[in-house]
Amino acid sequence: MHALEGIHYYFRKAARIMDVGERIETLLATPLREVKVQVSIELDNGEIRTFIGYRTQHDNSRGPMKGGLRYHPTITQDECVALASLMTWKTAVVNLPYGGAKGGIAVDPTQLSMKEMERLTRKYVDQIQDVIGPTRDIAAPDVNTNPQVMAWIMDQYSRFHGHSPAIVTGKPAELYGTKGRDSATGRGLLYITREILRDSGMPMKGTRFAIQGFGNVGSHTAQLMWQDGGVVVAVSDVYGGVYNPQGLDIPGLFEHVKRTGTVTGFGGGQACGSQDVLVADCDVLIPAALGHALNRNNANAVRARLVIEGANGPTDPEADEILDKRGVLVVPDILANAGGVTVSYYEWVQNLQHLSWEEDRVNAELERTMKEAYDRVAQLARSRKVSLRTAAFILAIGRVGKATVLRGI
Repeated sequence: MHALEGIHYYFRKAARIMDVGERIETLLATPLREVKVQVSIELDNGEIRTFIGYRTQHDNSRGPMKGGLRYHPTITQDECVALASLMTWKTAVVNLPYGGAKGGIAVDPTQLSMKEMERLTRKYVDQIQDVIGPTRDIAAPDVNTNPQVMAWIMDQYSRFHGHSPAIVTGKPAELYGTKGRDSATGRGLLYITREILRDSGMPMKGTRFAIQGFGNVGSHTAQLMWQDGGVVVAVSDVYGGVYNPQGLDIPGLFEHVKRTGTVTGFGGGQACGSQDVLVADCDVLIPAALGHALNRNNANAVRARLVIEGANGPTDPEADEILDKRGVLVVPDILANAGGVTVSYYEWVQNLQHLSWEEDRVNAELERTMKEAYDRVAQLARSRKVSLRTAAFILAIGRVGKATVLRGI
Protein backbone atom coordinates (compact mmCIF):
# COMPACT_ATOMS: atom_id res chain seq x y z
CA MET A 1 0.00 0.00 0.00
CA HIS A 2 1.26 3.48 -0.91
CA ALA A 3 2.23 5.81 1.96
CA LEU A 4 -0.56 8.26 1.15
CA GLU A 5 -3.16 5.49 1.09
CA GLY A 6 -1.93 4.28 4.46
CA ILE A 7 -2.20 7.68 6.14
CA HIS A 8 -5.65 8.26 4.62
CA TYR A 9 -6.74 4.83 5.87
CA TYR A 10 -5.80 5.65 9.47
CA PHE A 11 -7.30 9.14 9.15
CA ARG A 12 -10.62 7.91 7.72
CA LYS A 13 -10.89 5.16 10.31
CA ALA A 14 -10.70 7.69 13.15
CA ALA A 15 -12.79 10.34 11.37
CA ARG A 16 -15.64 7.89 10.83
CA ILE A 17 -15.61 6.81 14.46
CA MET A 18 -15.94 10.53 15.25
CA ASP A 19 -18.65 10.86 12.56
CA VAL A 20 -17.25 14.18 11.28
CA GLY A 21 -18.95 13.76 7.91
CA GLU A 22 -17.61 13.42 4.38
CA ARG A 23 -17.25 17.17 3.76
CA ILE A 24 -15.17 17.78 6.88
CA GLU A 25 -13.11 14.68 6.07
CA THR A 26 -12.30 16.16 2.66
CA LEU A 27 -11.55 19.56 4.15
CA LEU A 28 -9.10 18.17 6.72
CA ALA A 29 -7.44 15.68 4.37
CA THR A 30 -6.79 18.01 1.42
CA PRO A 31 -3.40 19.81 1.42
CA LEU A 32 -3.39 23.59 1.50
CA ARG A 33 -0.66 23.84 -1.14
CA GLU A 34 1.58 21.53 -3.19
CA VAL A 35 4.72 22.98 -4.78
CA LYS A 36 6.84 21.25 -7.42
CA VAL A 37 9.96 23.03 -8.67
CA GLN A 38 12.80 22.54 -11.11
CA VAL A 39 16.20 22.67 -9.38
CA SER A 40 18.99 22.97 -11.96
CA ILE A 41 22.64 23.27 -10.96
CA GLU A 42 26.06 23.12 -12.53
CA LEU A 43 28.04 20.11 -11.33
CA ASP A 44 31.74 20.32 -10.49
CA ASN A 45 32.61 18.93 -13.94
CA GLY A 46 30.61 21.64 -15.71
CA GLU A 47 27.65 19.42 -16.57
CA ILE A 48 24.14 20.81 -16.02
CA ARG A 49 21.80 18.57 -14.00
CA THR A 50 18.15 19.13 -13.24
CA PHE A 51 16.46 17.73 -10.16
CA ILE A 52 12.83 17.94 -9.05
CA GLY A 53 12.03 19.46 -5.67
CA TYR A 54 8.81 19.36 -3.67
CA ARG A 55 7.20 21.16 -0.75
CA THR A 56 3.74 20.19 0.47
CA GLN A 57 1.96 22.39 2.99
CA HIS A 58 -0.91 20.48 4.50
CA ASP A 59 -2.66 22.58 7.14
CA ASN A 60 -2.14 25.91 8.93
CA SER A 61 -5.24 26.09 11.11
CA ARG A 62 -3.26 25.73 14.34
CA GLY A 63 -0.17 27.71 13.35
CA PRO A 64 2.65 27.83 10.80
CA MET A 65 3.43 24.60 9.01
CA LYS A 66 6.36 22.45 10.08
CA GLY A 67 8.09 19.52 8.47
CA GLY A 68 11.31 17.90 7.38
CA LEU A 69 13.23 18.11 4.14
CA ARG A 70 14.61 14.87 2.71
CA TYR A 71 17.03 14.18 -0.13
CA HIS A 72 16.26 10.78 -1.60
CA PRO A 73 16.10 9.48 -5.19
CA THR A 74 12.67 7.88 -4.76
CA ILE A 75 10.82 10.77 -3.15
CA THR A 76 7.56 11.73 -4.87
CA GLN A 77 4.89 14.36 -4.51
CA ASP A 78 2.45 11.79 -3.10
CA GLU A 79 4.99 10.82 -0.45
CA CYS A 80 5.37 14.48 0.54
CA VAL A 81 1.58 14.80 0.80
CA ALA A 82 1.44 11.73 3.04
CA LEU A 83 4.25 12.90 5.31
CA ALA A 84 2.92 16.47 5.48
CA SER A 85 -0.45 15.09 6.56
CA LEU A 86 1.30 12.94 9.15
CA MET A 87 3.01 16.06 10.52
CA THR A 88 -0.34 17.83 10.90
CA TRP A 89 -1.65 15.01 13.09
CA LYS A 90 1.65 14.58 14.94
CA THR A 91 1.94 18.23 15.98
CA ALA A 92 -1.72 18.18 17.05
CA VAL A 93 -1.24 15.04 19.19
CA VAL A 94 1.52 16.71 21.22
CA ASN A 95 -0.40 20.01 21.12
CA LEU A 96 2.20 22.14 19.35
CA PRO A 97 0.94 25.33 17.61
CA TYR A 98 1.86 24.00 14.17
CA GLY A 99 0.40 22.43 11.07
CA GLY A 100 2.13 19.91 8.84
CA ALA A 101 4.49 20.26 5.88
CA LYS A 102 7.07 18.09 4.13
CA GLY A 103 9.49 18.52 1.29
CA GLY A 104 12.41 17.07 -0.52
CA ILE A 105 14.49 16.73 -3.65
CA ALA A 106 14.64 13.61 -5.80
CA VAL A 107 18.40 13.11 -5.62
CA ASP A 108 20.94 10.56 -4.43
CA PRO A 109 23.20 12.72 -2.24
CA THR A 110 25.96 10.11 -2.27
CA GLN A 111 26.50 11.01 -5.94
CA LEU A 112 27.11 14.71 -5.21
CA SER A 113 30.08 16.53 -3.76
CA MET A 114 29.66 18.83 -0.76
CA LYS A 115 29.79 21.88 -3.05
CA GLU A 116 27.16 20.37 -5.35
CA MET A 117 24.95 19.68 -2.33
CA GLU A 118 25.28 23.29 -1.26
CA ARG A 119 24.41 24.62 -4.73
CA LEU A 120 21.42 22.27 -4.90
CA THR A 121 20.14 23.38 -1.49
CA ARG A 122 20.52 27.08 -2.20
CA LYS A 123 18.81 26.78 -5.59
CA TYR A 124 15.93 24.90 -3.99
CA VAL A 125 15.52 27.73 -1.46
CA ASP A 126 15.53 30.25 -4.33
CA GLN A 127 12.60 28.36 -5.85
CA ILE A 128 10.42 28.16 -2.72
CA GLN A 129 11.48 31.15 -0.59
CA ASP A 130 8.29 33.05 -1.36
CA VAL A 131 6.04 30.36 0.16
CA ILE A 132 8.05 29.52 3.31
CA GLY A 133 9.02 31.60 6.33
CA PRO A 134 9.32 31.63 10.16
CA THR A 135 5.58 32.28 10.48
CA ARG A 136 4.50 30.29 7.40
CA ASP A 137 6.50 27.07 6.94
CA ILE A 138 9.58 25.98 8.90
CA ALA A 139 11.82 23.16 7.62
CA ALA A 140 13.92 20.64 9.58
CA PRO A 141 16.38 17.81 8.84
CA ASP A 142 15.04 14.50 7.55
CA VAL A 143 16.45 11.60 5.53
CA ASN A 144 19.91 12.53 4.13
CA THR A 145 19.76 16.12 5.39
CA ASN A 146 21.51 17.46 8.47
CA PRO A 147 22.44 20.63 10.42
CA GLN A 148 24.78 21.76 7.62
CA VAL A 149 21.94 21.67 5.09
CA MET A 150 19.79 23.65 7.52
CA ALA A 151 22.59 26.24 7.82
CA TRP A 152 22.64 26.70 4.04
CA ILE A 153 18.85 27.10 3.99
CA MET A 154 18.95 29.68 6.77
CA ASP A 155 21.69 31.65 5.02
CA GLN A 156 20.04 31.57 1.59
CA TYR A 157 16.61 32.51 2.92
CA SER A 158 18.19 35.36 4.93
CA ARG A 159 19.65 36.79 1.71
CA PHE A 160 16.08 37.42 0.57
CA HIS A 161 14.38 38.29 3.85
CA GLY A 162 17.04 39.45 6.32
CA HIS A 163 18.43 37.56 9.32
CA SER A 164 15.98 34.68 9.84
CA PRO A 165 17.27 31.89 12.12
CA ALA A 166 13.70 30.68 12.79
CA ILE A 167 13.22 29.65 9.13
CA VAL A 168 14.64 26.18 9.97
CA THR A 169 15.25 24.06 13.03
CA GLY A 170 17.90 21.42 13.58
CA LYS A 171 20.62 24.01 12.87
CA PRO A 172 24.18 23.82 14.20
CA ALA A 173 24.54 25.18 17.75
CA GLU A 174 26.77 27.95 16.39
CA LEU A 175 23.87 29.15 14.23
CA TYR A 176 21.14 29.28 16.89
CA GLY A 177 20.37 25.58 17.03
CA THR A 178 19.06 24.26 20.33
CA LYS A 179 20.80 21.96 22.76
CA GLY A 180 19.30 18.50 22.81
CA ARG A 181 18.02 18.50 19.22
CA ASP A 182 20.24 15.68 17.92
CA SER A 183 18.91 13.18 20.44
CA ALA A 184 15.36 14.57 20.65
CA THR A 185 13.49 11.89 18.69
CA GLY A 186 15.31 9.09 20.49
CA ARG A 187 14.76 10.76 23.86
CA GLY A 188 11.07 11.18 23.10
CA LEU A 189 10.92 7.46 22.31
CA LEU A 190 12.55 6.76 25.68
CA TYR A 191 9.94 8.78 27.54
CA ILE A 192 7.07 7.11 25.67
CA THR A 193 8.64 3.67 26.25
CA ARG A 194 8.80 4.28 29.98
CA GLU A 195 5.11 5.13 30.02
CA ILE A 196 3.94 2.19 27.92
CA LEU A 197 6.12 -0.27 29.87
CA ARG A 198 4.70 1.06 33.13
CA ASP A 199 1.15 0.57 31.88
CA SER A 200 2.05 -2.90 30.60
CA GLY A 201 3.57 -3.93 33.93
CA MET A 202 7.07 -4.33 32.49
CA PRO A 203 10.20 -2.86 34.09
CA MET A 204 12.67 -1.07 31.85
CA LYS A 205 15.56 -2.98 33.39
CA GLY A 206 16.01 -6.22 31.50
CA THR A 207 13.46 -5.47 28.78
CA ARG A 208 14.83 -6.66 25.42
CA PHE A 209 14.81 -4.24 22.50
CA ALA A 210 15.33 -4.77 18.76
CA ILE A 211 15.92 -1.61 16.74
CA GLN A 212 15.72 -1.48 12.96
CA GLY A 213 17.74 1.48 11.71
CA PHE A 214 20.91 2.92 13.19
CA GLY A 215 20.81 6.47 11.90
CA ASN A 216 20.15 9.46 14.12
CA VAL A 217 16.94 8.07 15.63
CA GLY A 218 17.98 4.44 15.98
CA SER A 219 21.45 5.08 17.36
CA HIS A 220 20.29 7.57 19.99
CA THR A 221 17.41 5.27 20.93
CA ALA A 222 19.76 2.32 21.40
CA GLN A 223 22.07 4.36 23.60
CA LEU A 224 19.28 5.85 25.71
CA MET A 225 17.46 2.53 26.22
CA TRP A 226 20.75 0.87 27.21
CA GLN A 227 21.57 3.69 29.65
CA ASP A 228 18.10 3.29 31.18
CA GLY A 229 18.63 -0.41 31.86
CA GLY A 230 17.20 -1.91 28.70
CA VAL A 231 18.90 -4.78 26.86
CA VAL A 232 19.40 -4.09 23.16
CA VAL A 233 19.54 -7.53 21.53
CA ALA A 234 19.48 -6.53 17.84
CA VAL A 235 20.17 -3.53 15.61
CA SER A 236 20.47 -3.05 11.87
CA ASP A 237 21.28 -0.52 9.19
CA VAL A 238 21.01 -0.57 5.39
CA TYR A 239 23.97 -2.96 5.14
CA GLY A 240 22.81 -5.61 7.60
CA GLY A 241 22.33 -6.30 11.27
CA VAL A 242 23.79 -7.85 14.39
CA TYR A 243 22.03 -9.95 17.04
CA ASN A 244 23.01 -11.10 20.51
CA PRO A 245 20.31 -12.66 22.73
CA GLN A 246 22.33 -11.69 25.82
CA GLY A 247 22.46 -8.05 24.76
CA LEU A 248 24.83 -6.03 22.61
CA ASP A 249 27.70 -4.01 24.03
CA ILE A 250 26.31 -0.62 22.98
CA PRO A 251 29.43 1.49 23.73
CA GLY A 252 31.50 -1.06 21.82
CA LEU A 253 29.01 -1.02 18.94
CA PHE A 254 29.23 2.78 18.75
CA GLU A 255 33.02 2.58 18.52
CA HIS A 256 32.70 0.01 15.74
CA VAL A 257 30.25 2.18 13.79
CA LYS A 258 32.50 5.19 14.26
CA ARG A 259 35.39 3.27 12.68
CA THR A 260 33.54 1.44 9.90
CA GLY A 261 30.33 3.41 9.25
CA THR A 262 28.10 0.35 9.71
CA VAL A 263 26.90 -2.08 12.38
CA THR A 264 27.87 -5.02 10.18
CA GLY A 265 31.03 -6.83 11.16
CA PHE A 266 30.63 -6.04 14.86
CA GLY A 267 32.20 -8.88 16.83
CA GLY A 268 29.81 -8.69 19.76
CA GLY A 269 27.01 -10.65 18.10
CA GLN A 270 25.82 -12.79 15.22
CA ALA A 271 25.43 -11.28 11.76
CA CYS A 272 21.87 -11.07 10.45
CA GLY A 273 19.94 -9.34 7.69
CA SER A 274 18.37 -5.92 8.06
CA GLN A 275 14.89 -7.43 7.87
CA ASP A 276 15.72 -10.15 10.39
CA VAL A 277 15.74 -7.57 13.18
CA LEU A 278 11.99 -7.05 12.67
CA VAL A 279 11.30 -10.65 13.68
CA ALA A 280 13.99 -11.00 16.34
CA ASP A 281 13.18 -12.55 19.70
CA CYS A 282 12.58 -9.44 21.83
CA ASP A 283 10.03 -7.69 24.03
CA VAL A 284 9.97 -4.34 22.21
CA LEU A 285 10.51 -3.73 18.51
CA ILE A 286 11.39 -0.21 17.38
CA PRO A 287 11.29 0.22 13.58
CA ALA A 288 13.36 3.39 13.12
CA ALA A 289 14.30 3.25 9.42
CA LEU A 290 12.12 4.13 6.42
CA GLY A 291 8.39 3.46 6.00
CA HIS A 292 6.57 0.19 5.22
CA ALA A 293 8.98 -1.95 7.25
CA LEU A 294 6.12 -3.94 8.75
CA ASN A 295 3.66 -5.32 6.21
CA ARG A 296 1.38 -8.27 5.64
CA ASN A 297 4.36 -10.43 4.63
CA ASN A 298 6.16 -10.22 7.98
CA ALA A 299 3.62 -9.01 10.58
CA ASN A 300 2.71 -12.57 11.63
CA ALA A 301 6.38 -13.30 12.30
CA VAL A 302 6.91 -10.36 14.68
CA ARG A 303 7.82 -11.79 18.10
CA ALA A 304 7.78 -8.56 20.11
CA ARG A 305 4.95 -7.79 22.55
CA LEU A 306 5.22 -4.07 21.85
CA VAL A 307 5.99 -2.12 18.67
CA ILE A 308 7.02 1.50 19.17
CA GLU A 309 7.29 3.36 15.88
CA GLY A 310 10.48 5.39 15.59
CA ALA A 311 10.18 5.95 11.83
CA ASN A 312 7.37 7.68 9.95
CA GLY A 313 4.85 5.22 8.56
CA PRO A 314 6.75 1.99 9.34
CA THR A 315 3.58 -0.11 9.70
CA ASP A 316 1.22 -0.70 6.78
CA PRO A 317 -2.51 -0.84 7.61
CA GLU A 318 -2.58 -4.57 6.77
CA ALA A 319 0.24 -5.18 9.24
CA ASP A 320 -1.43 -2.95 11.82
CA GLU A 321 -4.59 -5.07 11.66
CA ILE A 322 -2.60 -8.31 11.94
CA LEU A 323 -0.61 -7.06 14.94
CA ASP A 324 -3.78 -5.82 16.64
CA LYS A 325 -5.50 -9.20 16.21
CA ARG A 326 -2.42 -10.92 17.61
CA GLY A 327 -2.47 -8.69 20.70
CA VAL A 328 0.74 -6.84 19.83
CA LEU A 329 0.44 -3.30 21.16
CA VAL A 330 1.55 -0.65 18.64
CA VAL A 331 2.47 2.90 19.73
CA PRO A 332 1.95 4.99 16.57
CA ASP A 333 4.50 7.28 14.97
CA ILE A 334 2.39 10.42 15.46
CA LEU A 335 2.89 9.94 19.18
CA ALA A 336 6.04 7.87 19.62
CA ASN A 337 8.48 9.82 17.44
CA ALA A 338 7.12 13.32 18.10
CA GLY A 339 10.13 14.20 20.26
CA GLY A 340 11.98 15.59 17.24
CA VAL A 341 9.33 18.10 16.21
CA THR A 342 8.72 18.99 19.86
CA VAL A 343 12.32 20.04 20.41
CA SER A 344 12.25 21.72 17.00
CA TYR A 345 9.40 23.80 18.39
CA TYR A 346 11.57 24.73 21.39
CA GLU A 347 14.34 25.79 19.00
CA TRP A 348 11.89 27.93 17.01
CA VAL A 349 10.64 29.57 20.22
CA GLN A 350 14.20 30.34 21.32
CA ASN A 351 15.00 31.85 17.91
CA LEU A 352 11.92 34.07 17.95
CA GLN A 353 12.70 35.26 21.47
CA HIS A 354 16.48 35.52 20.90
CA LEU A 355 17.08 33.27 23.90
CA SER A 356 19.01 30.06 24.56
CA TRP A 357 17.84 27.29 26.89
CA GLU A 358 20.08 24.86 28.75
CA GLU A 359 19.78 21.20 27.77
CA ASP A 360 18.27 20.23 31.13
CA ARG A 361 15.36 22.56 30.45
CA VAL A 362 14.90 21.22 26.92
CA ASN A 363 14.81 17.63 28.17
CA ALA A 364 12.47 18.43 31.06
CA GLU A 365 10.02 20.24 28.75
CA LEU A 366 10.21 17.34 26.29
CA GLU A 367 9.46 14.77 28.99
CA ARG A 368 6.47 16.78 30.23
CA THR A 369 5.05 17.17 26.71
CA MET A 370 5.49 13.51 25.76
CA LYS A 371 3.98 12.22 29.01
CA GLU A 372 0.98 14.55 28.72
CA ALA A 373 0.38 13.43 25.13
CA TYR A 374 0.69 9.75 26.03
CA ASP A 375 -1.68 10.09 28.99
CA ARG A 376 -4.30 11.81 26.81
CA VAL A 377 -4.03 9.21 24.02
CA ALA A 378 -4.08 6.27 26.43
CA GLN A 379 -7.13 7.70 28.19
CA LEU A 380 -8.94 8.10 24.85
CA ALA A 381 -8.00 4.57 23.81
CA ARG A 382 -9.50 3.16 27.02
CA SER A 383 -12.67 5.25 26.93
CA ARG A 384 -13.34 4.66 23.22
CA LYS A 385 -12.11 1.06 23.29
CA VAL A 386 -9.86 1.66 20.27
CA SER A 387 -6.17 1.20 19.49
CA LEU A 388 -3.58 3.77 20.50
CA ARG A 389 -3.21 4.72 16.82
CA THR A 390 -6.91 5.38 16.35
CA ALA A 391 -7.03 7.27 19.65
CA ALA A 392 -4.10 9.46 18.57
CA PHE A 393 -5.84 10.29 15.29
CA ILE A 394 -9.10 11.04 17.11
CA LEU A 395 -7.26 13.46 19.41
CA ALA A 396 -5.46 15.13 16.49
CA ILE A 397 -8.50 15.37 14.21
CA GLY A 398 -10.52 16.89 17.04
CA ARG A 399 -7.93 19.60 17.68
CA VAL A 400 -7.36 20.44 14.01
CA GLY A 401 -11.06 20.29 13.17
CA LYS A 402 -12.03 22.60 16.03
CA ALA A 403 -9.33 25.12 15.08
CA THR A 404 -10.47 25.04 11.46
CA VAL A 405 -14.10 25.69 12.33
CA LEU A 406 -13.29 28.41 14.88
CA ARG A 407 -11.18 30.29 12.35
CA GLY A 408 -13.94 30.13 9.77
CA ILE A 409 -14.21 28.19 6.54
